[in-house]
Amino acid sequence: MKVSFIGLGVMGFPMAGHLQQKGFDVCVYNRTAAKATTWQQRYQGRIADTPALAATGADIVFVCVGNDDDVRQVVNGENGILSTLSASAVLVDHTTASAELAKELAASCKAHQVDFLDAPVSGGQAGAENGQLTIMVGGEQAVFDRVQPVMSAYARHSKLIGGHGSGQLAKMMNQICIAGIVQGLSEALHFGQQAGLDCATVIDVISKGAAQSWQMENRAATMINGEYEFGFAVDWMRKDLAIALAEARRNGSTLALTALVDQYYADVQKSGGGRWDTSSLLTRLTH
Repeated sequence: MKVSFIGLGVMGFPMAGHLQQKGFDVCVYNRTAAKATTWQQRYQGRIADTPALAATGADIVFVCVGNDDDVRQVVNGENGILSTLSASAVLVDHTTASAELAKELAASCKAHQVDFLDAPVSGGQAGAENGQLTIMVGGEQAVFDRVQPVMSAYARHSKLIGGHGSGQLAKMMNQICIAGIVQGLSEALHFGQQAGLDCATVIDVISKGAAQSWQMENRAATMINGEYEFGFAVDWMRKDLAIALAEARRNGSTLALTALVDQYYADVQKSGGGRWDTSSLLTRLTH
């Protein structure tokens, strides 16, 4: 099977690598060509100079870029994917983007007789590198059934949520949960430090009970040590939360905590932490 991967950032680079290692015929495109060359040196595979060339002859094209406009550019722009993608092929967007974009892309793909799935991922850079991502998918069951075995190259779990846009809406729920959990963990660690407790010992205990979370298991130790130069960047989290807050305004839901934590992340950005991991919320309380 010929597959293409558009976007070789911290997520896409290893995801495309897993596909190549699983025996797929992979062609990649990246806006910065040097990154594609580095990928090819590590994983073999093929590289293309444009999204259109990467998509030529592909059975499935995966996209994982920055935001809505980036997706539009690689899909519908000059030398975009849909200018060459064959009828009956599938376009899968792994970018965390808006539900409105997903519906827009579904319509564009239908006009080209191409199938489409919106399929944002969760699990961060480590999940991508280890092939342990979770994928939330919007689209049709038959198309999902075709693509799911391929996505399993880098995912431990994928699930069809509903129609087009549903994957992106599920990812918004995911980010809403993370925002509140990280803020709660930050406040708990700050409280413990102020109380003079050995926070590492406390975390070892409470992580075995009802307070346990992925953030506690994977980020508490680095937060205690003041380490933030890794992981999912604050800048990207604010992009994701902006998408969720905009959708909330459309559907009439109330996201008071999410809006507050978004402003806390703005404080982290102002202090120079835009590229820090999202667990850097603790720095607001300790600096």
